[in-house]
Amino acid sequence: MPVVFINLHEVRRLCHWGPVIALTVIAVCSSMAILDSIIWYWPLDTTGGSFNFIMLINWSVLILYNYFNAMFVGPGYIPLGWKPEEDTKYLQFCRMCQGYKAPRSHHCRKCNRCVMKMDHHCPWINNCCGHQNHAYFTSFLLLAPLGCSHAAFIFIMTMYTQLYERISFGWSTVKIDMSAVRRFQPIMPFSVPAFAATLFALGLALGTTIAVGMLFFIQMKVILRNKTSVEAWIEEKAKDRIQYYQTGEEFIFPYDLGRRWENFKQVFTWSGSPEGDGIQWPIHAKCHQHTLTIEQLKQKADKRVRSIQYRVVEDYNGACCPLSKGLNTFFRTPCTEEPRIGLHKGETILATRGTKWWMYGDKVLDDEQTKAGARLRGWFPRRCVEKCHYDTAVTSAMTSETSSEEKKVK
Repeated sequence: MPVVFINLHEVRRLCHWGPVIALTVIAVCSSMAILDSIIWYWPLDTTGGSFNFIMLINWSVLILYNYFNAMFVGPGYIPLGWKPEEDTKYLQFCRMCQGYKAPRSHHCRKCNRCVMKMDHHCPWINNCCGHQNHAYFTSFLLLAPLGCSHAAFIFIMTMYTQLYERISFGWSTVKIDMSAVRRFQPIMPFSVPAFAATLFALGLALGTTIAVGMLFFIQMKVILRNKTSVEAWIEEKAKDRIQYYQTGEEFIFPYDLGRRWENFKQVFTWSGSPEGDGIQWPIHAKCHQHTLTIEQLKQKADKRVRSIQYRVVEDYNGACCPLSKGLNTFFRTPCTEEPRIGLHKGETILATRGTKWWMYGDKVLDDEQTKAGARLRGWFPRRCVEKCHYDTAVTSAMTSETSSEEKKVK
């Protein structure tokens, strides 16, 4: 599938710190590897030098091709206002998109759309990783470490060959004479700026190889089980829920086809387009299309039952690292892209999780905001709220809503 710009708005994805950093690293490593090869280490007048140069260009092209496809092809979105032909009782309704969430889809706050088979929102491509671009994204995670490993080899060999005769070892010091003249001069002398630039590029290449390589193995782990990162978390919560309530249920992940090769082919195909339409999926023999969505509804109902009501006692402006809330709150802010929500005295929060210094929850909104589809949830300092007794009206409303959802599930 080629890169297609639906409108110029898509080009704005490049104007973000993630793509800026990623493309800068690619540009620095690629350009320095090419310069080091043809000037100081492996000139083009040899067969090996020509092959090496072609391979460096090949890595750069493949990396950029998969990177831009992952960014601009996008994950695929559920149509706004989508409603299935069959019964909707096992599906969640998205108030933001004013439609139902298809199986395996989730609403992304960054993209403000329901994403097909959402894995995660990646800041490095400034887009979601999902059904349509999962193969491109994973290929980029494979090619980037391979290309950086090749570049790192070039950097190491360049510095070794250019500094070998300039390094003198003593008992206590290592002296590097950058002005010494070699017997065979390259096109230009390997100066201090060239050494510094090569060393800097080597650090970028090694760091990228380690960091992106780890991400590749994480992605392949979930792909070979035909999961996403979100679904792996849902499966873990399902096991915890069953164990907590001792229900005796057996949860089988519905999209694992049993064989790694079959799971692999669901993402990687010869045509480049993934299997399926992003709504209907091949499933395990003991499951059906709504096995996972039913589990999500159960977890949502359980989450509401176990949420704790808090009253805001101190204003908070929504800053990521608020210094005015104490040093512990400042230094122990959650390391996540999840949002912070501003608070005002007297507001009510339903907290679902938290740490010693921060909490995560939903702000209780009035009926008009709720009908409009508004939802405010995120992290806030624990010192800004205090636990309170449940209001009868709120509790009864939550109980009735929970019981209605449980009836849907049953």
